[in-house]
Amino acid sequence: MPYRVSRNTLLLCAGLFWVVAGANVLRIGIRYWMANPDYFLFKLSEMLVIFFVFLGFIFHNLFRKHSVRIIHKPEKNPFFAFFDWKSWLIVAVMISLGISVRMFELLPGSFIAVFYTGLSLALIVTGFRFLLFWWFYRNRRGEG
Repeated sequence: MPYRVSRNTLLLCAGLFWVVAGANVLRIGIRYWMANPDYFLFKLSEMLVIFFVFLGFIFHNLFRKHSVRIIHKPEKNPFFAFFDWKSWLIVAVMISLGISVRMFELLPGSFIAVFYTGLSLALIVTGFRFLLFWWFYRNRRGEG
């Protein structure tokens, strides 16, 4: 494969991927939230629970796993190698599931609003963690 990038660039790609994915999910969540504005404080507290569960129990471990895996990769890699194949499969399943839930109206809009906003904020924070790691890794290696 002729187009290969450094480990540092993989960290940057990972951060940008997580932030862009989170922003897209947030956009959908806000749209559903605006359509179902009732019980704001209750939904806000539910959203914070979802945020902390995803950030603390799922995305924290994924951040550690992928950042360690990336810094131990060879110096040049395909730009999509910031995830392993299992993670790309999970991304595809999650996107398909999200589209299906909304298309077939399998869950109420108020649930989608709360779940998507909590999930999206956890995705964005994890993306910023990758970007911070990229920044410090880049500066530590003298590539800044």
